[in-house]
Amino acid sequence: MVSVMEVYQLLPKTNCKKCGLPTCMAFAVELLGKRKAIEDCTPLVEEPKYEKKLTDLRELLEPLLSADSSETGMVIHTEKCYGCGNCVVACPVNVANDPKGTAIGRGPVSGRAILMVEDGVVKCINVDECRRFGDEKVLCNACIVTCPSKAIEFI
Repeated sequence: MVSVMEVYQLLPKTNCKKCGLPTCMAFAVELLGKRKAIEDCTPLVEEPKYEKKLTDLRELLEPLLSADSSETGMVIHTEKCYGCGNCVVACPVNVANDPKGTAIGRGPVSGRAILMVEDGVVKCINVDECRRFGDEKVLCNACIVTCPSKAIEFI
C-alpha cells in the first residue's frame, strides 16, 4: 500500500496551489483518494526539472490507478489476486446474504453477495451491501485480513 508520504516526496513541494489545494501534502492525500489526478499538478507535469519525480510517481501509483475500484474506496489489485476465495467466504455479509453458497464455503449463489471469484480473480459485484459503505459504516476488514496476497485494500 502506498503511503501519503511516499507520494508527497515525489511532488514539487512548492505549495503553489495551482491544483486548487493549499499544500502539496493535501494534494498527495487527494491523489491517493483518487479525487485528484497527477495532471492536476501542473508544475510536476510541465516543468522539466520534475521529470524524474513525475516518472517515479506514475510508476508508484500505477497499481493503484489501474486497480479495479469503484467510487467506494475499495481497491482490488487484480494483478496480486490469484483467486483463492478466502475473502469471499470470510465476508460476514456474504455469509449472511448467501446461506446456501458462501455460508457453507462454496461460491456465491445469491445475487446479494459482495465478492466472488470470476475468471481467477476476485470481483466486487455488489459493494452497496458492504458494511463499510452502509448507513452505519462498520470498519469491517474480514476480506483484507484473510487475503494472503494483500490484493484488497480500502482507501
